[in-house]
Amino acid sequence: MTSETNKDTRQEWMEREAMTEAMIPLVGRLYRENHVVTSVYGRPLINRSVIDIIKAHRFVRQMEGSELSVRDTLPVLEQLVQMNLGESRIDIGKLAMSFQRQDIHTDLGEFIKAELAEVINGRNGSREEGQDVVLYGFGRIGRLMARLLIERSGGGEGLNLRAIVVRKGSAENDLQKRASLLRRDSVHGSFKGTLTVDEENNCIIANGVRIQVIYASSPDSIDYNDYGIKNAIVVDNTGVWRDEDGLGLHLKANGVSRVLLTAPGKGDIKNIVYGVNDSDISTDDRILSAASCTTNAITPVLKAVMDKYGVKNGHVETVHAYTNDQNLIDNYHKGSRRGRSAALNMVITETGAAKAVSKALPELKGKLTGNAIRVPTPNVSMAILNLNLEKETNVEELNDYLRWCSLYSGLQKQIDYVNSQEVVSSDFVGSRYTGIVDGEATIVDGDRAVLYVWYDNEFGYSCQVNRILHAMAGVHSYVYPAS
Repeated sequence: MTSETNKDTRQEWMEREAMTEAMIPLVGRLYRENHVVTSVYGRPLINRSVIDIIKAHRFVRQMEGSELSVRDTLPVLEQLVQMNLGESRIDIGKLAMSFQRQDIHTDLGEFIKAELAEVINGRNGSREEGQDVVLYGFGRIGRLMARLLIERSGGGEGLNLRAIVVRKGSAENDLQKRASLLRRDSVHGSFKGTLTVDEENNCIIANGVRIQVIYASSPDSIDYNDYGIKNAIVVDNTGVWRDEDGLGLHLKANGVSRVLLTAPGKGDIKNIVYGVNDSDISTDDRILSAASCTTNAITPVLKAVMDKYGVKNGHVETVHAYTNDQNLIDNYHKGSRRGRSAALNMVITETGAAKAVSKALPELKGKLTGNAIRVPTPNVSMAILNLNLEKETNVEELNDYLRWCSLYSGLQKQIDYVNSQEVVSSDFVGSRYTGIVDGEATIVDGDRAVLYVWYDNEFGYSCQVNRILHAMAGVHSYVYPAS
């Protein structure tokens, strides 16, 4: 390779960096002034670095077979900031690609005006007063939910994180320790922003969001009105109460209107998998469940397959990262095998995820069996779906369909698709999707299919909980493309 070629390559990269740098203030301006959340093929652009944005564009080649350049999306952003847009979520990558694919030549500005007509001039904005949210429990899911709520606090999301509720720890510096756990995470990295502690008022201030820390031993012992909190949705992350009687204790507290459980609910509680049965959410529902991380991972993929091919029956094997429910070293545990060291063993255990699918997809009731293996990794799991279909297919057809579902279907926020032969579990830490289909691992033999679905059992699940929160609060943004 000649020095001239090296120079050209470097020059091209510098030009790409410069254009990406020009995108960042436009992304921020749309977010702060218009409450517009931008992305490139589902990869968010808010608070992302130059390299992150370039990589998001590079990713498009896997999905579309052709690369998307910042040269294509920068002009789109420049047009968007000139329009009086209402609150919305706009995928500028898909918008740019649609412009390139149009059959007739149209000016970019006119094309965008036609595509986004519903949201121009401030239409389709969501509620202005916002919805108070309380996180009851501040463990793995509680802290990730806090990060998600803080992340979008300046973008008109309509969800206001007001408080977290925990039991008082034995350490004198309990508040500092809670803040430290939010600031630093061994799996998900450091908090993106600044955190300060207000000891006098028992608050954590994160990126300007004041979060009251409330110490309580039971849900019904708190008067949230004392903290200025009204009609709050309480997100119960403890898993201690899972039926209507237990979760109903939250509703006895002043200032609480509804409850969302981040675990499978028992009895008649609706188990919601967003994207699949969120239409079942009613304003009359006082208590809802977000089901489990595994149920959320497999149900959207199962629905997609069922809709096109039908499912006679099948088996779901979950290879799951270890959790706090297991022991670090061998010790007593009421559950079978879970007493053995999580960091040293693969542990066969039960999962109710396969049966729980039928609560969101009644058509699959009695058709799935399931089991689980806990493995010595701290996060990211895999579900192996061994399905007998009603129609025959082949690997190429099935993969093409699932890739399409990840890009353009009503499940595009739930299903992602990857076709690299080199990906491993750690590559999916921080994925906002509930399940990522590994196309290179797909097996098809006539009417039998085996699908391998990765999922971040912590963060991907938390994103689903957040989507249910939006639905419960009546916070709905215009989305492009809708599906």
